[in-house]
Amino acid sequence: MNICYQRVTIVKLRKPGASNLNQELQWVGDSLGLFSERDKDKSCFRIFIELLRAAKQNIPLSSDEIALRTHLSRGTVVFHLAKLMEAGLVISNQNRYFLRVGNLQAVVEEIQKDLNRTCEDLKKIAKDVDERMEIVK
Repeated sequence: MNICYQRVTIVKLRKPGASNLNQELQWVGDSLGLFSERDKDKSCFRIFIELLRAAKQNIPLSSDEIALRTHLSRGTVVFHLAKLMEAGLVISNQNRYFLRVGNLQAVVEEIQKDLNRTCEDLKKIAKDVDERMEIVK
């Protein structure tokens, strides 16, 4: 049995007031549950930004390239890349990493599609369980 596992976290946060690119990017990442309080040097945020920049140029990056660009250790980069892959935002192919789709808006749209499919599956199973529970009574 092949299990597809993807963890998506959505956090409802107040949108940033002023139009500031850095704050808006931080808000998107925070809203997607990507950046934790424990990540004091904003490692995951910096990696996410590099992947966005690379997506604009349509080039995948190795973990070494990301480490060099972000001034982080390769171990830190690999740790956060795994988290971003688990969230379904990043894909790996031949040890090269890239966003699942080419830009941030498309990333959010893909997450929305994933959530909608998951909710539809949950509704179907819930209906089936409800109907079977009626028979058990």
